Amino acid sequence: MIRALDPADVARVTAVLGLARLHQGDGSYLVAWEDGEPVGHLHLAMTEPPELQDLEVRDVARGRGIATALIAEAESRCAERGWERVRVAVSVDNPRARRLYERLGYEDVGIPPRRVTGTVQLRAGPLEVDDTLLTLEKALTGA
Repeated sequence: MIRALDPADVARVTAVLGLARLHQGDGSYLVAWEDGEPVGHLHLAMTEPPELQDLEVRDVARGRGIATALIAEAESRCAERGWERVRVAVSVDNPRARRLYERLGYEDVGIPPRRVTGTVQLRAGPLEVDDTLLTLEKALTGA
């Protein structure tokens, strides 16, 4: 089951998954649940166009289609709101994630890779970042 993060569930989710964008303010988390336990999440930023962020699936639940289901749910919510496309930024150092998105119909949109460096403040504390991101995009049918 996938549903929007309920404020009452924040403690349960953060006990097993990070919620780095919890207070970002431009979207919300979708959380996948199995047997009453959170097994994955995705942050859907309602930007122009909407962007998939912070996809995470617990190690014990990987390989069961949870990431695919979270992405499909986010796409469905975007299409319901009339959006025609959705984006995701993927690290050049994460070929597994890139393959997942490409398998689901995401394509490079020709935006030059973007290097991100510096300190990012997460709920767990500061994180030093030095990464290069590719922008992938998918056209939503029926939007």
